[in-house]
Amino acid sequence: MTSKASFDARPRHPEKVRRPDNPVPRKPDWIRVRAPTSPVYFETRGLMRELSLNTVCEEAACPNIGECWSRRHATMMILGSVCTRACAFCNVATGRPDLVDGDEPARVAEAVARLALRHVVITSVDRDDLDDGGAGHFAAVIGAIRAAAPGVTIEVLTPDFLRKDGAAETVVAAGPDVYNHNLETVPRLYPEIRPGARYFNSLRLLDQVKRLDPTLFTKSGLMVGLGESKQEVTQVMDDLRSADVDFLTIGQYLQPTVKHHPIERFVTPEEFESYETISRGKGFLLISASPLTRSSYHADSDFERLRAARAALSPTE
Repeated sequence: MTSKASFDARPRHPEKVRRPDNPVPRKPDWIRVRAPTSPVYFETRGLMRELSLNTVCEEAACPNIGECWSRRHATMMILGSVCTRACAFCNVATGRPDLVDGDEPARVAEAVARLALRHVVITSVDRDDLDDGGAGHFAAVIGAIRAAAPGVTIEVLTPDFLRKDGAAETVVAAGPDVYNHNLETVPRLYPEIRPGARYFNSLRLLDQVKRLDPTLFTKSGLMVGLGESKQEVTQVMDDLRSADVDFLTIGQYLQPTVKHHPIERFVTPEEFESYETISRGKGFLLISASPLTRSSYHADSDFERLRAARAALSPTE
């Protein structure tokens, strides 16, 4: 097994080392967040360390970590901390991943119970090296959480399972309450932003999940500020609705380092309000669009709103 010392000596993103620097622009006032100071934040961080769990909050440098962890909301990232993809926007380390940790489901379940969560989001790195893309591990984590904390609702944010036949079926059969897979950006930008992914494969995954279980909430997210046009964003909305996706999140892309894809522009709060209005008109049950929106941001309260929105559409007895 690779030692931590040797891992730390390697570049976090070796594929980006020789790329030219893209200066990181100063954030506008509407994107500023305060440094975390809450005792609960440090308790949450301590628990993740104690149980040797990875979180997307840390690995992806999420700007909302202070707020979320101060509410004991941590999005756990399973299947290791090293991704087999090399997306131009993402801060998660890339390279050769570690062996799958068979004890991880039990530790995730323990964390969920100790944090006293009502709703938990479980995500992962891409694991193209595994025959099932990690789907069986997702199922094991869901099962462990159900056993340790039966009242918790579970949201999964999975990879695209590209060329992994049966993976979606495995995860859906495990019974999550929400199935999220992010399209991330518009199809024109895939070759430079998500070179290892395929837009229509991701769209088909979401459609497949809904066909497998029509009662399962489906969700997807987009980043803006990468160079997309408003017309392209609205076309993605239409594509998602054609797959019967229930919930859309839209947030500002924030450049992790000078080696990542540059920010083309900061989208204004007024533009996010416009996207939210347009999305509602297209029939999504729920839309969250703001500069700091992320897939798991306020996921617990959003799940309650999602259930209420579906209930409101159901005929009364």
